[in-house]
Amino acid sequence: MSATQKIQGLFDRLGYVFGIQDYVLLFLRAWVAKIFYLSGRTKVSDGFLTPSDTTIFLFEEEYALPFLDPTLAAHMALNAETFLPLMLLFGLGSRVAALGLVGMALTIQTFVYPASFAEHATWVAALLPIIMLGAGKVSLDHPLRMKITST
Repeated sequence: MSATQKIQGLFDRLGYVFGIQDYVLLFLRAWVAKIFYLSGRTKVSDGFLTPSDTTIFLFEEEYALPFLDPTLAAHMALNAETFLPLMLLFGLGSRVAALGLVGMALTIQTFVYPASFAEHATWVAALLPIIMLGAGKVSLDHPLRMKITST
């Protein structure tokens, strides 16, 4: 066994003992949730879920998503950027929330800011472990899953 394999084995055991994976997943969830939630807050005028006139204008003129009414697209984006990050942060329906945010990132990459590939790819790369592994033990999903599997 090489020195590299021994070190890797040690890190694997430490990760299992201390639950490092769960905290890495929590960090990824919080990081991506912050990005999308703060973006959603820039779209609000009065209230919690009312898009501003500027947001509607941007969806009419700059973003111009195909096959979607700009007002509907603005409402959809605002709701997605409000609720999906909260679900992701608290670890409730994390895989669904992460898939939704990947869809948003791909839409933004394709139709809105195609020159920002590196930024959007980073978001998707951070969301993929959550889609594959779930939210981890530091989440609301975990006790719910334990309760469901114990019955």
